[in-house]
Amino acid sequence: MKTVLTEQQLAITIQRLSQQILENHLDLENTVLIGIQPRGIYLSDKIAAQLRKELEPGKVLYGKLDITFYRDDVRNQLHKANKTDIPFSIENKQVIIIDDVLYTGRTIRAALDALLDFGRPAKVELCVLIDRRFSRQLPIQADYIGKSIDSIITQKVRVFWKEKDGEEQVGLM
Repeated sequence: MKTVLTEQQLAITIQRLSQQILENHLDLENTVLIGIQPRGIYLSDKIAAQLRKELEPGKVLYGKLDITFYRDDVRNQLHKANKTDIPFSIENKQVIIIDDVLYTGRTIRAALDALLDFGRPAKVELCVLIDRRFSRQLPIQADYIGKSIDSIITQKVRVFWKEKDGEEQVGLM
């Protein structure tokens, strides 16, 4: 495995992504954060925590979205459904979808479909930790990118989180 981001680089990248969101949305007045289940929520938890340090905790609206039944491969593979928790309206809000790796774009397409069941946002932006360029199957791009990497189709990007894996780093296998 080749290390793409060490634990320290990962922490700095998360801090930078949080600052970029804050620069574009100042006080997060009409902005909500939505983490994609299952692995995107580890990144979104950290970004939400970082933003809560900068602002009043009640100002950061943060939810988690399960896209299991919106995936186009749900019939071909077994997927374990996760919990969706969006305790606020997204109607006319600026929504920032957060995921760990942007690869083909299919996960984000499913997230957009799922999101529309909760209302019509004014704008949707995408924040990802890793952007695997040159492998998109759909015309989707991120607004906030932690790190862009070039990889071949046989390689896999793996994001390790302390809460789930006991360590924090990003590797290319």
